[in-house]
Amino acid sequence: MIKKNSLILFQGDSITDADRNREDNNSLGYGFVNMIASRWEALFPELNTRFINRGISGDRAINLKNRWQEECIDFAPDYVSILIGINESCIRYSYNEITTVDDFRANYRDILVQTREKTGAKIIICEPFLIPVSDEKKVWREDLNPKIDVVRELAREFADVYIPYDGLFAAACCKREPSFWSFDGVHTNQVGNAFLAEHWINSVMSI
Repeated sequence: MIKKNSLILFQGDSITDADRNREDNNSLGYGFVNMIASRWEALFPELNTRFINRGISGDRAINLKNRWQEECIDFAPDYVSILIGINESCIRYSYNEITTVDDFRANYRDILVQTREKTGAKIIICEPFLIPVSDEKKVWREDLNPKIDVVRELAREFADVYIPYDGLFAAACCKREPSFWSFDGVHTNQVGNAFLAEHWINSVMSI
């Protein structure tokens, strides 16, 4: 269970960012991070948990690596939750800019090593996901699946909690059509955000 007075830092891309106000350090955005914080505080008000969102829309693992000291280590978090990896595929198919599997692994590993060695924080790794709303998006699997394998590999080495969102959404899409969870396959709608938040809370409660 999360300890009292803990600081939880969320890092990632637009899914985490969720239009947060960059001028307000306390802004959690309008996505799953906000839902997690609200529900967590309702469930466990006595824990006095603090939440920080530093997700940035468009970020890839290399961007996290470049800002990790200032926007992770310097906060001295007790828990770090990371959701990254879909933009490597998005940028490949949108701009023909390829991030190799080896580069992705090296960049992701770097931030995990820094986190472990410089903060001692518990690490929560969230699996990048793609919801199959269209045949066009399904093509991205060629690029994304090997990177999901890398995230799972790194999770075995570094994660205190691993949340397999891609697999969870695959199962969820057997119950309702993909567009129920996301309009574009990448960005979750409010139902999708609630899905992310619910699985995050259930997983992290086991720490």
